[in-house]
Amino acid sequence: MSRSLDNIDKHILNELQANGRLSIVELAQRVNLTKTPCSERVRRLEKAGVISGYNAKISPAKIDMNHVTIVHINMLQTVDNSLEDFNAAVRDIPEIQTCMMIAGSFDYMLKVRTRDMAHFRELLGEKISKLPNVMQTHSFAVMETVKESDLIKV
Repeated sequence: MSRSLDNIDKHILNELQANGRLSIVELAQRVNLTKTPCSERVRRLEKAGVISGYNAKISPAKIDMNHVTIVHINMLQTVDNSLEDFNAAVRDIPEIQTCMMIAGSFDYMLKVRTRDMAHFRELLGEKISKLPNVMQTHSFAVMETVKESDLIKV
């Protein structure tokens, strides 16, 4: 963005994170603006890529995808092509919700969401362990999620 975010922009972002379905009228009221300037700010934030999209939050339990496993991946090698190949392949597995490259005792950490342990075991054997350049995996079944948020305090 050509200028930094002011307090009104931050307020807009926080309101939209809490409820992305707010109408411009309701949003404008909450941030103490009239409709037109509020709409212009939202469009500017979208155009600048600060707001990257809007989506629905789905309850994993309601769609039978409540089993979460964290997987640590050790790679055979970490040269550019091997990382690019791994990254591309991970993007094609919908059960992998998050993939992070890590600096430490392993190379990647995955958050994997499946129906149950049997579904995870199948996914691990058929897809995750066969990802390009994977040397070793360590899996940790999540017993309870204490906090999970995709909100960013602005």
